[in-house]
This record gives sequence, structure tokens and C-alpha cells, in this order.
Amino acid sequence: MSVLLTGYEPFGEFEENPSEQLARRLDGEDVAGHELVGSVLPVEFDGIGERLATLVDRHDPAAVVCTGLASGEPAIRLERVGVNVADAAGTPDNADADPVDERIAPDGADAYLSTLPLVRTVEHLRERGVPARVSNTAGTHLCNDALYSTLAHLDATGRDVPAGFVHLPATPAIAVRNAEHPERGGSVPASMDLDLQAEAVRQVVAAALVTV
Repeated sequence: MSVLLTGYEPFGEFEENPSEQLARRLDGEDVAGHELVGSVLPVEFDGIGERLATLVDRHDPAAVVCTGLASGEPAIRLERVGVNVADAAGTPDNADADPVDERIAPDGADAYLSTLPLVRTVEHLRERGVPARVSNTAGTHLCNDALYSTLAHLDATGRDVPAGFVHLPATPAIAVRNAEHPERGGSVPASMDLDLQAEAVRQVVAAALVTV
């Protein structure tokens, strides 16, 4: 069987996105006897739920792990809940859409909880020297949309498989490019090496598959 791993393309001021890089890098890898199927999603509100539903229906995965960039975050962040809200909060998507307080699914549930083993996974990562934490909000941008839409589709189609969202830190390359006047006492975003992020994602997948 397969595990669906999604990432997002670059957006805004970011010339690269570790979630895209990892979806491409890990595509085809074997984790706990399951093949990772990496897919890169456009940073566009329009159609994101349909794209995710198509991927789930096509691959019928044993687990789904969606990922995205959280610049400034120092740790791997496992999201607890996806809410039925699309609000770009003044950061338009790559198609220049800037929704304000819209519902992702007009008649859908208000929220869905991640079905990944969050606490166990965070403990597992920390034991291996990877900074990680559970997060109680994925925001209201496309990362939240991916989490909500994936869980909603799995629920609607009766698929009892673990699924959730992982926010990734910036890479050192992103931190260097997005530093604000570091030579004048400014700030540099937190970052994590991409190889360590890749190992973290593998461990998230492995932990999810224990529940299958």
C-alpha cells in the first residue's frame, strides 16, 4: 500500500518551500513497507479540496500526511485540528485570492481532529533529537484548508485511515534569504536542516502506520 505525502509550492516571498522539496525527495521511498507517494499542491484556495480528494481516491492510501511551511517555527509542528474557515489574513494565495472569513465547506462540519497519533509522534521525534511539538491551531490559510479538506473527504468516503498535517520550519537557505538586516542587529528566522526535516517526516509516517 501507499502513503500520500503532500507539500506546497513556493509562495509569497519564499523562493523555495521545504514541503515541496520533501514531497519530491521522498516520493517513491519505502517506509515501514509502504511506498510514499509525493504530490506538490498549488498555493491556491480554489480547487484545493478537489485536488486532495482526487489524490486520495486515486491512491487509496493507508495514511495521509500533508505538509507546509511555517516560517519562524523552530520545530516540527503536528497540527491537532482543521477548522472550516478559509481566511488568508491579508496574505493572498498564488492566484491572488484573499478570502475573508469564508467557510471551506458551506454545509460541512465546523472542525475535524487530526487522526495522527500526535503525542506519541512528538515524543518519538524528541527522543531522536528532533525538536517537535503539538500545535492547537493550523491557522486559516491553505495549510488548515489541506488538513480540513483531507479529513472531511476521508470521513465522507468512509476511509478509516490516519491523516493529519505537519508544519515544517524554514530551511537554513530560507533563513539566510529572509533575514532582516542581520548585519545591523536585525532578526534571522529559525531554521532546520532539510535532511533532519526529511527524517522527521519519515518518522511521522512510520508512527502513523503503527495505528493501521
